[in-house]
Amino acid sequence: MTIDTKQLNYILETTPATQNIMLVGKHGIGKSRILEDYFKAKGQKVVILFLGQMSDPGDLIGLPEKDEKTGKTDFMLPYWFPVDGKPIVLFLDELNRARPEVLQTIMDLTLNRKLAGKSLPEGSRIISAVNNGNEYQLTDLDPALISRFNIYEFVPSVEDWIIWAKTSGIDSRIIDFINENPEYLDSSDLENEENSFERSPDRRSWERASEIIKNISELSDLQKPVISGILGNRVTSIFFRFIMEKKTLSAKMILEGKFKEHKSELKALSIPELTTLNKQIFHFAETEVVNSNYPFNYLNNMKSYFDFLGEEGLKEIQAHFTSLCSAENYPNTLNLITEHMPEFYKAIIESC
Repeated sequence: MTIDTKQLNYILETTPATQNIMLVGKHGIGKSRILEDYFKAKGQKVVILFLGQMSDPGDLIGLPEKDEKTGKTDFMLPYWFPVDGKPIVLFLDELNRARPEVLQTIMDLTLNRKLAGKSLPEGSRIISAVNNGNEYQLTDLDPALISRFNIYEFVPSVEDWIIWAKTSGIDSRIIDFINENPEYLDSSDLENEENSFERSPDRRSWERASEIIKNISELSDLQKPVISGILGNRVTSIFFRFIMEKKTLSAKMILEGKFKEHKSELKALSIPELTTLNKQIFHFAETEVVNSNYPFNYLNNMKSYFDFLGEEGLKEIQAHFTSLCSAENYPNTLNLITEHMPEFYKAIIESC
């Protein structure tokens, strides 16, 4: 079973600090960012250690030195080790990229909360993250080490990202693009390119692209090569086409405006385009309409669009629309429809 950001927050809230958590997921999906934001909001310090970059255990536990008083060897505390007695959240990133000798040091840390005999402050928490997939160069983890973690496959939803993006200053054009084309948010949703150096997008790369374009009001071909190095040629072309074709009918235009003004444009769309528009409408509703204080205009336009499909004899497209209206796909939108427009929901059910 996979978990999204909301479910991860609940797990972090309810899991005792004495139990370790392991997050399994693709790179670039925001694991460390989400953890930092969650614990910082609670006033807890998050220490991130990239284990894949450590060459030997000394990078983790500190360097040996002679204790002049006892004449015995001791270890200097590493830079990150808390000395103020306050608990920390220790985030062990790239756990399954670590060298075997580094992993041996992790064994004592995860079981006893100790490094070279020195204990973490009471209440400290250990969370690890691992990549999972054939495309990574990974180290096999000892079953004894794995058994010390509660393991969750973390797959944050597109809606999670859009909510975060809006509060984090991500360029609105990128948010609109992902809202209507969610399949381009993560590289895992795209086919592998033959050229291993060809970029494909992930959540980090969209953030980097935003940093470049957010102060440019009108994008042009001048920015294309820059963005292509971040998102890849294919997605950059699709993104720029989306930006340039301002008259392209979008879910936002249909749900926010006057529906009757868009009928002629809808009639010109192909079956695949209408199918895509169905998905875009539900994505927009799930992320935008549910947060609106006045959802009725949105829902009226959604119903008008649904009725239009029936009036035009587009039963296949209407059936696809109906299949999307489920608690599994878009629970917030379904709740909104049933609560505010039960007659619309009845029409959807009757169309099956």
